Amino acid sequence: MGKTKRMLAALAASLLATTAANAASPWGENYFPNSTVITQDGTNLKFFDDLIRDRMVVISFIYTSCRDLCPINTARLAEVARRLEGRMGEDIFFVSISVDPLNDTPERLKAFADAFYDGPGWTFITGDEQTLRLIGSKLGNNSEVPANHRNEVVLGNALTGDWSRNTPFGEIETLTSAVLDLDPVWREQRRMPDQAYLDPADLAGLQISAEPGQALFKKMCAPCHTVGVGDMVGPDLMGVTERRERDWLAAFIRDPETSRRAGDPVALDMVARFPGVRMPSFALTENDAADLISYLETRTKDIMTARAEAIAHDADPAHHHGDHAAQPVAAVDDHAAHGQDHGEDHSHAHGHDAKPHHH
Repeated sequence: MGKTKRMLAALAASLLATTAANAASPWGENYFPNSTVITQDGTNLKFFDDLIRDRMVVISFIYTSCRDLCPINTARLAEVARRLEGRMGEDIFFVSISVDPLNDTPERLKAFADAFYDGPGWTFITGDEQTLRLIGSKLGNNSEVPANHRNEVVLGNALTGDWSRNTPFGEIETLTSAVLDLDPVWREQRRMPDQAYLDPADLAGLQISAEPGQALFKKMCAPCHTVGVGDMVGPDLMGVTERRERDWLAAFIRDPETSRRAGDPVALDMVARFPGVRMPSFALTENDAADLISYLETRTKDIMTARAEAIAHDADPAHHHGDHAAQPVAAVDDHAAHGQDHGEDHSHAHGHDAKPHHH
């Protein structure tokens, strides 16, 4: 069966599923409040009509003064959003609901949102306290204490009536697939893969080395930091082990809040540079911090070596006949852009200039 026929068959199946699901699912128009909420841009919207109806959505709960999991959740969701480029704002939408509407003004929400994501399709909302509590309760968040809100995300397709919960703390690739699986056409295509869906380049950024800190960095730091690709949510961590003492890095990675409270000038500089968010404490062990520092040092050396080789290659006349001398550098930077090298310090990650890792 050709790709076009498969897509048509999948679409027909999805339409049938939509009809049945809408008839059976309780999470529809009569379930969600359609009350007015306010976006990070100060726009008034109807919760169901404007944010849920006829859409595939990923819903999370946050509050801007959170120094614990909200920044981590949001950073990891931002990674998912970047992987969904082309569909974000078209048929997939993210909605983050404040659980602290008394303090989360649109201006604060915007600063928080802008720190993580600058693309389309993601709305942060605040509004009347009673309204947001009612919306939250419908989505399973019944706590009136902001710090005790649910940290799972709700995935839903309002067309098909498919709703589920997931976690931003698993593999980014797994959560991205779960979001795409809200689309019946996508699910059907995934069941019948062909060469077009098996691009080896897509797997390049998923390789994990024997370096013990790499997996930890990928999971905890990469959503906010890069190594050699520039500042993101937090600072670029390239060369951070040369700029900061290891003891300082280890202490900051393990407990950035203590450094901030103590008035550490580097920590306070990071607060000024990245005002929307602050790197939280992750309760990492001394060994975890040592592994992360080792990985950052190794990764920096690898990038510097690749760049030096590229320069030498480019300077050699024997290689100036059709060779792509810049390829080693491009390969390094592309690899980093796929999520392996997101990190600076841990204040925003693990070492903002020892740059904190904002997880």
